[in-house]
Amino acid sequence: MEKNKYKICVYAICKNEEKFVNDWYNSMKEADEIYVLDTGSSDKTVDKLKKLGVNVKTEVITPWRFDTARNKSLEMVPEDTDICVCTDFDERFNPGWRIELEKIWSEKVNQVKYNYNWSFNENGTPAVNFYLDKIHDRHNYYWKNAVHEVVINKNNNGNIIYCDDITLNHYPDHTKPRTSYLPLLKLSVKEDPENDRNMHYLGREYMYYKKWNKCIDTLIKHLNLKSATWDLERSASMRFIGRSYIALKRYDEAKMWFNKAINETPNLREPYMEMAFLMYQLKDYKELEKYINKLLSINTHNKVYINEPCCYNEIPYELLSISYYYQNRIEEAIATMEKAIKINDKNERLKNNLEIMKNNLNKNL
Repeated sequence: MEKNKYKICVYAICKNEEKFVNDWYNSMKEADEIYVLDTGSSDKTVDKLKKLGVNVKTEVITPWRFDTARNKSLEMVPEDTDICVCTDFDERFNPGWRIELEKIWSEKVNQVKYNYNWSFNENGTPAVNFYLDKIHDRHNYYWKNAVHEVVINKNNNGNIIYCDDITLNHYPDHTKPRTSYLPLLKLSVKEDPENDRNMHYLGREYMYYKKWNKCIDTLIKHLNLKSATWDLERSASMRFIGRSYIALKRYDEAKMWFNKAINETPNLREPYMEMAFLMYQLKDYKELEKYINKLLSINTHNKVYINEPCCYNEIPYELLSISYYYQNRIEEAIATMEKAIKINDKNERLKNNLEIMKNNLNKNL
């Protein structure tokens, strides 16, 4: 048996994850050693991990911060480790990840960005897919930010390589609350008010909480930051402002912000989809057709977290079909709805819509 070239350790934080322990461990056990900081489980998480041979330490972090917990878990990893791999308990590597990692790692490499499937469509295909960067060397990195924490190179000189042959899949536990996120994001922005990513996340979090005016104000602050230069994230802030105006029934302002997003990223599908949803809501089916056709003419699909799954699945064809239907172009509506069903044949709503359209066509024959 060939000897491993590098010492690889997985490290993680957890709390009350007993239902995930076995699957997570089986995905991570290609590593030489596994280290877990338990932050106060009241279930059998710790016992199950120890029985599997995982190195476990328990420490309650007060006040709670994700970066503090991550850094303490990283401290558990031995100094002679070559490669550190940070994961969460709701994540699973595809088998063979260690072999692929050893192929690409060298003494000149500090960090790896790898394939991350954050969510999946109903038919099992990846919905949101981007590069994650939580594989790094032992001594040059630390974690920063109270929430939405990121791993930072201490000297700002890391050599990063990309690898599509390592895939990590995310299977979130939707029963877990995210109530800590909003106060922690407020804290992160207070600590570093010029951090554009945290400001964007805070505005987005206000949107999740339906705090529409706070969302608008915060995302305008994001757009005005000198460091807010990434066009895709700027476009997302504009789209979220538009969504907030729709919730406030201020449709003209929503349309204005969606147009801003289109101008910011004219080759991105997402702002056209936002405008299409608005046109659907306003029952302007001719405009709906226009925006969906523009969306479908864009074939690029950036590998970033900002992607909206509805832009790349059956939804654009469903909306286009509906626009045809209400313009009394029934045959085009049927053909387009069939395209939507071909993409996702598990969607019963599409099938029901198709039947309605076919019945309507028969009545008019």
